[in-house]
Amino acid sequence: MSRQSGTTYGFSRTSSLLQPRIRRASEGRGFAVTRLLTHWEEVVGAELAQVARPVEVKYGRQGFGATLTVLTTGAQAPMLEMQKEKLREKVNAVYGYNAISRVRIAQTAPTGFAEGQAQFQHRPKTAKVAPDPEITQAAAQVASDVQDGALRDALEHLARNVLSKAKQRKGDQ
Repeated sequence: MSRQSGTTYGFSRTSSLLQPRIRRASEGRGFAVTRLLTHWEEVVGAELAQVARPVEVKYGRQGFGATLTVLTTGAQAPMLEMQKEKLREKVNAVYGYNAISRVRIAQTAPTGFAEGQAQFQHRPKTAKVAPDPEITQAAAQVASDVQDGALRDALEHLARNVLSKAKQRKGDQ
Protein backbone atom coordinates (compact mmCIF):
# COMPACT_ATOMS: atom_id res chain seq x y z
CA MET A 1 0.00 0.00 0.00
CA SER A 2 1.52 3.31 -1.02
CA ARG A 3 1.48 6.08 1.51
CA GLN A 4 0.29 9.55 0.47
CA SER A 5 2.08 12.65 1.71
CA GLY A 6 0.55 14.27 4.79
CA THR A 7 -1.51 12.66 7.50
CA THR A 8 -4.64 11.76 5.53
CA TYR A 9 -3.18 8.58 3.97
CA GLY A 10 -5.01 9.14 0.70
CA PHE A 11 -8.36 10.04 2.24
CA SER A 12 -10.11 13.36 1.61
CA ARG A 13 -12.04 15.49 4.04
CA THR A 14 -15.78 15.27 3.55
CA SER A 15 -16.01 19.03 3.15
CA SER A 16 -13.63 18.96 0.16
CA LEU A 17 -15.81 16.34 -1.52
CA LEU A 18 -19.03 18.26 -0.89
CA GLN A 19 -17.67 21.71 -1.79
CA PRO A 20 -18.38 21.49 -5.57
CA ARG A 21 -21.91 20.17 -4.96
CA ILE A 22 -22.72 22.90 -2.46
CA ARG A 23 -21.36 25.53 -4.84
CA ARG A 24 -23.48 24.21 -7.74
CA ALA A 25 -26.59 24.14 -5.54
CA SER A 26 -25.97 27.69 -4.36
CA GLU A 27 -25.40 28.94 -7.90
CA GLY A 28 -28.61 27.21 -8.96
CA ARG A 29 -30.45 29.19 -6.27
CA GLY A 30 -29.05 32.46 -7.58
CA PHE A 31 -25.83 32.82 -5.58
CA ALA A 32 -22.94 33.02 -8.01
CA VAL A 33 -19.58 33.93 -6.52
CA THR A 34 -18.39 35.43 -9.79
CA ARG A 35 -21.31 37.85 -9.78
CA LEU A 36 -20.30 39.01 -6.31
CA LEU A 37 -16.71 39.53 -7.46
CA THR A 38 -17.51 41.31 -10.71
CA HIS A 39 -20.28 43.55 -9.36
CA TRP A 40 -18.76 44.26 -5.96
CA GLU A 41 -19.16 48.05 -6.12
CA GLU A 42 -22.82 47.73 -7.12
CA VAL A 43 -23.49 45.22 -4.32
CA VAL A 44 -21.87 47.03 -1.37
CA GLY A 45 -21.71 50.63 -2.59
CA ALA A 46 -18.83 52.82 -3.67
CA GLU A 47 -17.80 53.75 -0.12
CA LEU A 48 -17.22 50.17 1.04
CA ALA A 49 -15.80 49.06 -2.33
CA GLN A 50 -13.03 51.67 -2.02
CA VAL A 51 -11.71 50.15 1.21
CA ALA A 52 -12.45 46.45 0.77
CA ARG A 53 -12.67 43.75 -1.84
CA PRO A 54 -13.99 40.19 -1.74
CA VAL A 55 -11.39 37.45 -1.76
CA GLU A 56 -13.19 34.19 -1.14
CA VAL A 57 -16.56 32.63 -0.45
CA LYS A 58 -16.17 29.41 1.49
CA TYR A 59 -18.80 26.95 2.61
CA GLY A 60 -18.08 25.76 6.14
CA ARG A 61 -18.73 22.61 8.09
CA GLN A 62 -21.07 24.26 10.58
CA GLY A 63 -24.41 24.26 8.81
CA PHE A 64 -25.77 26.36 6.00
CA GLY A 65 -24.46 29.63 4.70
CA ALA A 66 -21.06 30.67 3.50
CA THR A 67 -18.25 32.77 4.89
CA LEU A 68 -17.26 35.78 2.82
CA THR A 69 -13.61 36.79 3.26
CA VAL A 70 -13.00 40.47 2.57
CA LEU A 71 -9.53 42.00 2.10
CA THR A 72 -8.76 45.48 3.41
CA THR A 73 -5.77 47.48 4.55
CA GLY A 74 -4.74 47.41 8.20
CA ALA A 75 -5.87 50.98 8.78
CA GLN A 76 -9.38 50.28 7.44
CA ALA A 77 -9.86 46.94 9.21
CA PRO A 78 -11.33 48.32 12.48
CA MET A 79 -13.81 50.47 10.57
CA LEU A 80 -14.80 47.57 8.34
CA GLU A 81 -15.08 45.28 11.38
CA MET A 82 -17.81 47.55 12.73
CA GLN A 83 -19.66 47.38 9.40
CA LYS A 84 -19.52 43.59 8.94
CA GLU A 85 -23.22 43.07 9.63
CA LYS A 86 -24.17 45.88 7.24
CA LEU A 87 -21.90 44.35 4.60
CA ARG A 88 -23.44 40.90 5.09
CA GLU A 89 -26.95 42.34 4.81
CA LYS A 90 -26.11 44.15 1.56
CA VAL A 91 -24.68 40.99 -0.03
CA ASN A 92 -27.64 38.87 1.12
CA ALA A 93 -30.13 41.52 -0.07
CA VAL A 94 -28.86 41.09 -3.62
CA TYR A 95 -29.50 37.35 -3.53
CA GLY A 96 -32.75 37.47 -1.57
CA TYR A 97 -31.77 34.97 1.11
CA ASN A 98 -29.00 34.40 3.68
CA ALA A 99 -26.35 33.13 1.29
CA ILE A 100 -23.61 34.61 3.49
CA SER A 101 -23.85 33.78 7.18
CA ARG A 102 -20.48 35.21 8.25
CA VAL A 103 -18.03 37.90 7.10
CA ARG A 104 -14.32 37.51 7.83
CA ILE A 105 -11.91 40.46 7.53
CA ALA A 106 -8.38 39.84 6.22
CA GLN A 107 -5.78 42.59 6.41
CA THR A 108 -2.99 43.49 4.03
CA ALA A 109 -0.38 46.22 3.80
CA PRO A 110 -1.14 49.00 1.27
CA THR A 111 2.48 48.92 0.04
CA GLY A 112 5.51 46.76 0.51
CA PHE A 113 5.63 43.06 -0.24
CA ALA A 114 4.31 41.98 -3.64
CA GLU A 115 1.68 39.69 -2.10
CA GLY A 116 0.52 42.42 0.27
CA GLN A 117 -0.16 45.08 -2.30
CA ALA A 118 -3.86 45.55 -2.82
CA GLN A 119 -5.55 47.80 -5.31
CA PHE A 120 -9.06 48.78 -4.25
CA GLN A 121 -9.88 51.10 -7.15
CA HIS A 122 -11.86 49.56 -9.95
CA ARG A 123 -10.42 49.83 -13.41
CA PRO A 124 -12.34 52.04 -15.83
CA LYS A 125 -14.25 50.09 -18.41
CA THR A 126 -12.51 50.00 -21.76
CA ALA A 127 -14.29 50.52 -25.04
CA LYS A 128 -14.66 47.39 -27.12
CA VAL A 129 -12.88 47.38 -30.45
CA ALA A 130 -14.84 46.05 -33.42
CA PRO A 131 -13.41 42.69 -34.50
CA ASP A 132 -11.68 42.34 -37.85
CA PRO A 133 -14.33 41.23 -40.42
CA GLU A 134 -11.83 38.79 -41.92
CA ILE A 135 -11.35 37.07 -38.56
CA THR A 136 -15.10 37.10 -37.83
CA GLN A 137 -15.81 35.39 -41.16
CA ALA A 138 -13.09 32.78 -40.62
CA ALA A 139 -14.40 32.05 -37.10
CA ALA A 140 -17.96 31.64 -38.40
CA GLN A 141 -16.70 29.23 -41.05
CA VAL A 142 -14.85 27.13 -38.45
CA ALA A 143 -18.02 26.67 -36.36
CA SER A 144 -20.53 26.46 -39.22
CA ASP A 145 -21.00 22.67 -39.01
CA VAL A 146 -22.12 22.73 -35.36
CA GLN A 147 -25.89 22.30 -34.96
CA ASP A 148 -26.31 23.53 -31.37
CA GLY A 149 -26.63 27.34 -31.41
CA ALA A 150 -25.06 28.01 -28.00
CA LEU A 151 -22.13 25.71 -28.73
CA ARG A 152 -21.66 27.25 -32.18
CA ASP A 153 -21.58 30.77 -30.64
CA ALA A 154 -19.06 29.66 -28.04
CA LEU A 155 -16.84 28.04 -30.67
CA GLU A 156 -17.03 31.15 -32.87
CA HIS A 157 -16.01 33.28 -29.90
CA LEU A 158 -13.10 30.96 -29.15
CA ALA A 159 -12.02 30.90 -32.80
CA ARG A 160 -12.11 34.73 -32.96
CA ASN A 161 -9.87 34.91 -29.90
CA VAL A 162 -7.41 32.35 -31.24
CA LEU A 163 -7.26 33.93 -34.69
CA SER A 164 -6.86 37.43 -33.22
CA LYS A 165 -3.96 36.27 -31.03
CA ALA A 166 -2.32 34.53 -33.98
CA LYS A 167 -2.65 37.70 -36.07
CA GLN A 168 -1.14 39.79 -33.24
CA ARG A 169 1.81 37.43 -32.97
CA LYS A 170 2.46 37.66 -36.71
CA GLY A 171 2.35 41.46 -36.45
CA ASP A 172 4.79 41.45 -33.52
CA GLN A 173 7.42 39.46 -35.44
